[in-house]
Amino acid sequence: MDRRTVLKAGLALPTAVVAGRVMAAAPSSGARLLVVFLRGGYDAASLLVPIASDFYLQARPNIAIARPNNAAGAAGDAAVALDADWGLHPALRNTIAPMWQNKQAAFIAFAGTDDTSRSHFETQDSIELGQSLGGSRDLRSGFLNRLAGVLGHGSPIAFTDQLPLIFRGSVQIQNLALRGKQRGGVDPQRSRKLEAMYADTPLSTQVNSGLELRQAVAQDMTQMQADEMTAASRAAISTRGFATEARRIAHLMRERFDLGFVDVGGWDTHVGQGAATGALAGKLDDLGRGLSAFADEMGEQWRNTVVVVISEFGRTFRENGNRGTDHGHGSVYWVLGGSVRGGRIAGEQVRVEEATLFQNRDYPVLNEYRAVFGGLFARLYGLNEAQLARVFADVRAKDIGLV
Repeated sequence: MDRRTVLKAGLALPTAVVAGRVMAAAPSSGARLLVVFLRGGYDAASLLVPIASDFYLQARPNIAIARPNNAAGAAGDAAVALDADWGLHPALRNTIAPMWQNKQAAFIAFAGTDDTSRSHFETQDSIELGQSLGGSRDLRSGFLNRLAGVLGHGSPIAFTDQLPLIFRGSVQIQNLALRGKQRGGVDPQRSRKLEAMYADTPLSTQVNSGLELRQAVAQDMTQMQADEMTAASRAAISTRGFATEARRIAHLMRERFDLGFVDVGGWDTHVGQGAATGALAGKLDDLGRGLSAFADEMGEQWRNTVVVVISEFGRTFRENGNRGTDHGHGSVYWVLGGSVRGGRIAGEQVRVEEATLFQNRDYPVLNEYRAVFGGLFARLYGLNEAQLARVFADVRAKDIGLV
């Protein structure tokens, strides 16, 4: 059996061998972290609506979300008031808004990277690497891989078709695609052949680990699918989109993994973005349902879990001629979890008006993502400055009290 046959069998061989790990302080109370990357640059000004800004309504005559307590409110099309300055997109009224009310959701306005290329691929890569923009960068070292190395224990996983850049590096990371039809476990005869073929080779440990993971996940998925069928007549699990996938991710993170990554695409809304309804509203609704389903499926472990939702950049504050928005700069990050200090807008802020736009077009970045993640890692895992420097070199952690 050659390597091509191995790949056809569905065994994803790890891309790197574990380098010498340095043990760090143990995660507090079995902490779990899931990073959700919205690829395409979602429109943060439609998610977190600056309801106190007259300029917002002027800049978006066709796609602005109405203020609370106006005529649109009766139809459910107005923003959900969070405080005097900010509202939430109405598509999230029944999913994320209750988390906010229960102090389990916070938002970081004006968040992002100093990368101003406005290129999807360049900015996604720079964020996932988590390295300084100036000078040379190590394209084999993503920041979640470095975090896993500092922690020195635990079970990281990427819920993606291929290992993403954020998880590449010296620590062995599994990746698992959950979309579409799942492959079953490797049958015993083929498993024995694979083990024999790689015995006494440097890949022996990784192959055995991959076989065990695929078999365990196949069993978990079989049980999950049976549970979904049983529940279909009552509290049915959605069969569409992210909600089903999010429940499966939660099941695996509740039972097996404590550091995860998943990406969700389709957020590049140049044309026909919509407002309270339309293309973007539908995507936010699906995402909100998925994150709510994730929280529900985590059960008691939700109190030990933090979910951070990020994107490569925000979008232009003014709508374009196609009733959409273009590539921007500053964004809004979501932070969800059972022990999150929620019900607030975290981090540094400015008034939303024309004079405060970056380059007279975008939200500025006031909360640099590496500093924010560093502050979160310090609180979540008890990392000291030296350990944080191994994850984000030359960046001072910014503790904004997320947990």
